[in-house]
Amino acid sequence: MTSAPIAAPPSRRFQWPAAGTFVMMLLILFFGFYIIYPIALIFIQSFNAETVVLGKYELSLINWQKAFTEPGTLESLWNTVFVYVAYTAVAFPVAVLISWVLARTPIPFSRGLEFMFWVSFMLPGLTTTIGWTLLLDPYFGFINVAFKGLFGTDMVLFNIYSVEGIVFAHLMGNAISQKVMLLTPAFRNMNVALEEAGRVSGAGRLRTMLRITLPVMVPPMVVVLMLNTVRMFNSFEIEQILGTPIKFYVYSTRIFNLVREAEPPLYGEATALASLTLIIILLFIPLQRWLLARRQYTTISGSYKPGLIHLGVMQPFAFAFVALVVALLTVVPVLTLLGGSFMTRAGFFQATPTYTLAHWQTVFADPIFFRALSTTFIISISTAVVSPVLFSMVAYILVRRAWRGRAVLDSIFWFSAGIPGMLSGLGLLWVILDTPGLNWLFGTIWILIIVAILQGKLTSIQMFKSTFLQIGQDMEEAARTSGAGWLYTYFRIWLPLIAPTLVLLGTLNFVLAAGATSSVILLASRDTVTLSLLALEYMTTNVGAAREVAGIISLVIVAMTAGIALVARWFGFQVGVRDRGI
Repeated sequence: MTSAPIAAPPSRRFQWPAAGTFVMMLLILFFGFYIIYPIALIFIQSFNAETVVLGKYELSLINWQKAFTEPGTLESLWNTVFVYVAYTAVAFPVAVLISWVLARTPIPFSRGLEFMFWVSFMLPGLTTTIGWTLLLDPYFGFINVAFKGLFGTDMVLFNIYSVEGIVFAHLMGNAISQKVMLLTPAFRNMNVALEEAGRVSGAGRLRTMLRITLPVMVPPMVVVLMLNTVRMFNSFEIEQILGTPIKFYVYSTRIFNLVREAEPPLYGEATALASLTLIIILLFIPLQRWLLARRQYTTISGSYKPGLIHLGVMQPFAFAFVALVVALLTVVPVLTLLGGSFMTRAGFFQATPTYTLAHWQTVFADPIFFRALSTTFIISISTAVVSPVLFSMVAYILVRRAWRGRAVLDSIFWFSAGIPGMLSGLGLLWVILDTPGLNWLFGTIWILIIVAILQGKLTSIQMFKSTFLQIGQDMEEAARTSGAGWLYTYFRIWLPLIAPTLVLLGTLNFVLAAGATSSVILLASRDTVTLSLLALEYMTTNVGAAREVAGIISLVIVAMTAGIALVARWFGFQVGVRDRGI
C-alpha cells in the first residue's frame, strides 16, 4: 500500500495592493503636497529665526515669544471671536428660516429669490462694503446725509465705522447668503412624508418644524456651521476697511500688518499666529467624524417623496421678509455703488460737475483691465468645471468606500481650513521656489488655477458628504448587485442624484475663483493679475478716483459671475431628482 504524496506548501507569491489602496495613496500624495507641505513649511518657518531665507534655518522660539507678547495680539484674537459670534448668532437662524421657506413652502418667485441669494454671495466683499460705506459713512453717507437734513441734527443714524458696523457689513456681505445657498438644496431634498407623519399625529406647523424638520436637517446645518467656524480667521476685507480707521484689529488684519505693513516683513511672527488656528480645526474633526458615522438622517431613498407645506395667512409675510432681506443684500449696495461710479466723487453732491463718465472711460481704456478680465475668466471657468467632479469623487470615497487612509485624507482638508489665504499662498510660494522643477510655475496662470481649485476644497467636500449622507444606499446596492463596479455606479447612479449640488458648487467655486485675492496675491505676476487684485490695488492707492474705479471693476466681476450663475441655474433646473423621476 503506497502512501499518498504530501502536497507541497503553497509558495508565497507577491500580491499587488487593491485598486482602492492605489487610489487613496495617489489622493493623499497629491493633496498632501499642495496642502500639507505648504502648511508644514509655514509651521517650520514660525520656528525659524532667519525668517524666510530659503535653505537656512535657525530654530528658535523667538517668533512665538514676540507674536504673543506684542500688545494687541490677544485683543485681536478676542475681537475675531466676538465679531464671528455676533454675526453668526443673527445670520444662522435667519438663514435656516429663509432656506426652509424657499424650499418647503409655495412662496411666490421662490426660484428667483433663491437666485438672488446667489447674486448676493457673488458680490465681492469690497463691493458690498464700499456700497454700504457710501450709504452709512458718518460724513458723506447718503442715508446719514438725508437723516441730518430731514431732522436738522448733526447726529448720524448709524456709523458704519464701528464694531456694530463691522457686524452689519458681515450680515450684508455673505454671512446670510452663503448659508442660504448651501442649506436650501438640503431642505429641498427632504422627504415630505416625514413631515406629513408629524402632521397626521396632530402636530402643528411650528412643532413639526422643531421636532421633525430641524432634527432631520442636523447634518447639513452642522456642516455649514463648522465650515463657517473654521474660517472665522480668514475674514479680512471688511475689518481692514472699517476697522483700521477706528484701530479695531482682528486676527487676519494683524497678520496682514505683520506681512505687508511691517518693515521688514515679520513673516516668522505672522506664521506663529497662523499656526494657532490649526488647534481650532482639531476640535471639529471628532464632531464631523461622529456625524459621518450616523445613518439615521437619510432623506432620499427609493421611496423619496418631494412636497411643499402651505403657511396659510403667514405666506405673504414670509414672502415680504425674504424679499426685504434680498433687497438689502443685493439691490441696495449695487445700486448705490452703480450711482457712485457716475459721480465725480461718490457721495459729494456739491462737487462740480456732480456726474461724469470719466471713471468708466478710465477702466475701459486700460489694457491691464482686459488682460485681468481674460485671466479671471480662464481661472474661474477651469475651477468651475474641475472642482465639482474632483471633490464629489473625493467625498464619495470618504463616505461610501471603506478604504484605508480615509481619516488621513479627510484630516488633510480640515487641517488646511484655518490657514488664512495670504499665508497659504506664502507657503505654496515657498514650495514652488524651493522644489526643483516647479520654479517655472511662479507667476503663471497654472499655479493660480491650482490655488483657485484648492480654495473651495473643504466647502465642496463637506457639502458633497452631507448630500451623500442624505441619499440612501438601496439604489447603489441594486446597481452593485447587478454587477456594476464602484466607478460605473458613481457615474450612472450618484452623478444624476447629486447633479443640483454639482451645479451649485461649480457656480460657488466660480465665484470664489473670480473674487480670490489673498490666496493668489503672492503668486500672481503683472501678466497674470486678476480683476480682484486689480480692484484691490486701486482701493489701496487712495489717489484721485481710485475708489470709484475699484467699484466699477467690482461691478464687472458681479456682472460676469451673475451671467455664469444664471446659465448654471437654468441648467441645474433641468437635472436632478425631480427631473429624473426619482
